[in-house]
Amino acid sequence: MFNTVEAAQKMQDQLISWRRDLHQIPEVGLELPKTSAYVAEKLSEMGIEYQENIGISGIVGLIKGKEDGKTVAIRADMDGLAIVEETGLSFASTNGNMHACGHDAHTAMLLGAAKILNENKDKLKGNIKLIFQAGEEGPGGAKPMIDDGAMENPKVDAVLGLHIGTIFKEIGTGGVGVAYGNLMACLDRFEIKVIGKGCHGAMPDTGVDPIVISAGVINALQTIISREVKPTEPAVITIGQINGGRSYNIIPDSVEIVGTARATSQAVREKIASRMEEIVANITKGMRGDYEFTYTYGYPPLVNDAEFTKGFVETAKKVVGEENIVEIANPTMGSEDMAYFLERVPGTFFFLGAGNEAKGIVAPHHNSKFDVDEDVFWVGTALLAQGAVDWLDTNKLI
Repeated sequence: MFNTVEAAQKMQDQLISWRRDLHQIPEVGLELPKTSAYVAEKLSEMGIEYQENIGISGIVGLIKGKEDGKTVAIRADMDGLAIVEETGLSFASTNGNMHACGHDAHTAMLLGAAKILNENKDKLKGNIKLIFQAGEEGPGGAKPMIDDGAMENPKVDAVLGLHIGTIFKEIGTGGVGVAYGNLMACLDRFEIKVIGKGCHGAMPDTGVDPIVISAGVINALQTIISREVKPTEPAVITIGQINGGRSYNIIPDSVEIVGTARATSQAVREKIASRMEEIVANITKGMRGDYEFTYTYGYPPLVNDAEFTKGFVETAKKVVGEENIVEIANPTMGSEDMAYFLERVPGTFFFLGAGNEAKGIVAPHHNSKFDVDEDVFWVGTALLAQGAVDWLDTNKLI
């Protein structure tokens, strides 16, 4: 069998070059013409077959092993954010967008894994799908790719993905963070319209004040988390927008409330959605008003498969050593649409530490000064490549 660690280390300069190229052309959402073209060009140079325009801008590559076997997918997201970059890097973006979450590194590391695996496909038992996805930051590119058949022909049996950065502070530079179950929350949105009856602010008895009703609604919604969800179950309800009224002495006709709900459990998620509307309905009606309520289910909770993760930990030991592997004890309430892939097949989503205080790389994700330590790129590539090889070898067809 080939040495993925050695191969990845030899590619380090190439990984950095790819990442810097991608960093200069960040694109937002599902339409990523320049980024997708760049990935397609590199896959063509490697001689890897691929399909374009899967889920609008997604790319699916396929590496067929010499022997028949199962199929494992490796996924990376490619999109950036609508943030003006302020890193001062020599390769900083100048188009008004920014790779402020490390997706440029994800794409580069998957290209590296693709190169290693393709050069050694005669030693593989099964197939490897390379999933380059758009729209992770919104509106979501995983589900459109799945709907377009990204996990079929051949059917994907397992999936592996990673996230670089500093989301989990306990993971050191070049270290690996794993979780054996719930890791990230759902990404849901709600919109509430509290309907009253406008009137003069000096004569509130002649109308129905939606601002006062809204205050009661907002306070009551928080009791779902504090009094109805088990304290050991992570959940959040956040009001992000309140819009209502145009003058200091006028009671408006309505108030609009917009926010997000997060939970790491599907059951808790559904309970929150149900109870929110019940509370809104009862408070508005009880205070002589009315309401409109919309709850939109977004990305589902991200749940890793325990058995797959156990196997991946053995892989990670070969790459970084057991001492550099951290079990993530508490999930983040952030969200990731990798969750859609993990709903369909077993797999794991792991974290690669890439902050470095000594180098001044400390800015958080989604910040205009965000950066990652490029020295860890070979680690991510080796983990993706070795993880795929090990899973195929363990789960070969009988």
